[in-house]
Amino acid sequence: MTSCHPAPTGFMIDLDGTLVDTLGDFVVVLAHVLDDMGLPGVSREFIELTIGQGSEHLIRSVLTEVGGTQDRYEQAWALYQRHYERLNGHHADVFPGVVEGLTRLRALGLPMACLTNKPAAFARELLKRKGLDRYFDRVFGGDDFARKKPDPLPLLKTCEALGTAPATTWMVGDSSNDARAADAAGCPVALVSYGYNHGQPIREVPARIYLDRLDELVQG
Repeated sequence: MTSCHPAPTGFMIDLDGTLVDTLGDFVVVLAHVLDDMGLPGVSREFIELTIGQGSEHLIRSVLTEVGGTQDRYEQAWALYQRHYERLNGHHADVFPGVVEGLTRLRALGLPMACLTNKPAAFARELLKRKGLDRYFDRVFGGDDFARKKPDPLPLLKTCEALGTAPATTWMVGDSSNDARAADAAGCPVALVSYGYNHGQPIREVPARIYLDRLDELVQG
């Protein structure tokens, strides 16, 4: 383990932007949704700045961006679910260092959860399709709890499920959402430098450590 305190008793790891580069999935899925609705497209850059706060936030933001009214949200959500289920992982790649990092973390023998704002069913299927599901004891999505990150509730509930104390359960993520949730929950946080952070440099977000690759978290 890197020289950091407190010694970890468990890990919670974000998915989009931390384990898997899913931006391509969002771009293709939303293009289908907007085309089906007869609405103009949205830029890849806008999507990259908007993802990370859950699918509802993403869809509502995209509707506003393209001039669609919010009363079309339910239609957009139904289309989004249909297209995402079909395309989940097709335009996504596991980031370099992730498999090595998860292997090293798993070798520590500590409980691990994947904790994401992505809908749980999509998260579990993506992990399975990318061969990452075997590393995690639990997987929790944005619809598993009453509130999403950056609220601390998902982290606190995940610690309960893992049987670990928040003060010694590390949150590993890629954005201010993860950092704010961890700070509020009393969890140490490590942030990766390659993910999606709403256009903000990741090192401007307070964290215990910063990683250019996930396998830097545990020295081989």
